Amino acid sequence: MHVLPDARQRQTHDRVLDYSRRRWQARIVNFISKLLNYQGPGDTPSVTEQLMREGDVGVTLSVLYAPLDEMDLSKSYGAPPADGYAADVLAELELVEAHVADTQQAVIAHSPKELDSLLAGAKPVLIHAIEGGFQLGQDEAAIRVNVRTLAERGVAYVTVAHLFWRQMATNAPALPFLPDWLYHVVFPEPDAGLSALGRAAVEAMLENGILVDITHMSAKSIDDTFALLDERDPGRRIPVIATHMACRFGGLEYCFDDETIRRAAGRGGVLGCILCEHYITSGVRRRVRSYEDSFDVLSRHIDRIHEVTGSFDHIAIGSDLDGYIKPALPGLEHMGRMRDLQQSLRDRYGAAASEQICSANALRVLRGAWRAAPAHP
Repeated sequence: MHVLPDARQRQTHDRVLDYSRRRWQARIVNFISKLLNYQGPGDTPSVTEQLMREGDVGVTLSVLYAPLDEMDLSKSYGAPPADGYAADVLAELELVEAHVADTQQAVIAHSPKELDSLLAGAKPVLIHAIEGGFQLGQDEAAIRVNVRTLAERGVAYVTVAHLFWRQMATNAPALPFLPDWLYHVVFPEPDAGLSALGRAAVEAMLENGILVDITHMSAKSIDDTFALLDERDPGRRIPVIATHMACRFGGLEYCFDDETIRRAAGRGGVLGCILCEHYITSGVRRRVRSYEDSFDVLSRHIDRIHEVTGSFDHIAIGSDLDGYIKPALPGLEHMGRMRDLQQSLRDRYGAAASEQICSANALRVLRGAWRAAPAHP
């Protein structure tokens, strides 16, 4: 047998432990996903290369997220991000890159220039994104380094807040099985918005051309984010996005009020409507039983954004499919259903407006702000 020197033996042991940890974590996530997440044919993933082709979906923002880091049971509730979370999300990015290279069923765009080049091809295009700012680093210095690295690797946006307070940004309740008041009892948050870490994250994103996603943010986090943007960019040239939002017809804090919609539009941003039944039906109707019901309720949100902003320039389909939104709207449970949705949008709003909603608005923001130099006063 070959005996490794002590240092190499220790490194090999650490790699084996890390591989084992990731393997059992992946099994847990896969098991939970089959129960509570996947809504593709036969309870398979809702977003696959094949389903994208079936649904005539040319571009998907592919989210990187390590749920067992956010719900880190080795830490107390509300603990700051740990050293290693950023490495975990970067490892996920590399796994996605390796999978795409191996299967050759899709391609990955790392910049607007690559995106425009790849759109001319026949394969679906993926763009890296991150959900949960807790994955950006454990302190302000680490955040600056990690955000720069992630920008160089092609990450287009980061959803700064997410499901739980991890000392980055306070969030709106986003667990459909808990009413808002009970969420606040079980998962208390400080009376604040962006923390010092959250502010550092947003600043680093602005400096490196990563879009800020205000989805999941509490009202105070949204206010702090717009205040920081106004401070850094009083000309309002840098857009914000909300990748999976809904309008506040009911009382859910997760859903955006008219003022938030107006402020996002004022920066030339784009608002992607979520396809989760819980949020999209709140305050609109109790039950949706058919595709026709689903399209009707989704149209209510499109119409509300149009009414508030005065145009179709800021509306998109955000979906959040495979984002633990089960049940999704009937008839819109997976990417293969998007062809029908595109046709319904054309029938209701006309060719020009439907193209804006389906692709043009999101592509405009990506081309103008992703990997772009920051604006200065």
